[in-house]
Amino acid sequence: MRALAFLMLAPVALAACGERADEAAPTPAEVVSAAPATSDVAPAAPAVLTAADLRRVCRAGLAGIHGQQLTDISIDGVEGEVVNASWRAPVDGGRRRAQCRVEGDLITWKPADAQTPEEARWMNQSGDPVTRFVLDGEAITINTTLPDGTTATEEYAVATEQEAR
Repeated sequence: MRALAFLMLAPVALAACGERADEAAPTPAEVVSAAPATSDVAPAAPAVLTAADLRRVCRAGLAGIHGQQLTDISIDGVEGEVVNASWRAPVDGGRRRAQCRVEGDLITWKPADAQTPEEARWMNQSGDPVTRFVLDGEAITINTTLPDGTTATEEYAVATEQEAR
């Protein structure tokens, strides 16, 4: 009788000994920041953007990220692969400044006039929104995924000659 009870309880006890999941599941932003699968449908981001395309993509990306009109974003200069941009601050009328860079189809930015070192960082950590782009001629589509998994898509038409000023 004891042997029968042992045989019946042993599988239940062993099933409770499964591996623990100590690692937290990835956040939606972490899932999105992983390399996307390639598709024949959507144009891919160029491997290396020209200086003009880098300015166009950063202008559209910063407009989408900060809820600005495309015409409000001014490109102040390019330092290597980093674009310096600014726009009129909606609250106090001053100027907001940011730096932007592109890695593959991912747009990252950081505030250029932050008050503390914690604020003056590239916005590419796990709790930050993930912003990707698709460049198709003059059309630039900006796809943003927030840490809670919600997404937003904006499409901008940025002509090369418009940006070359």
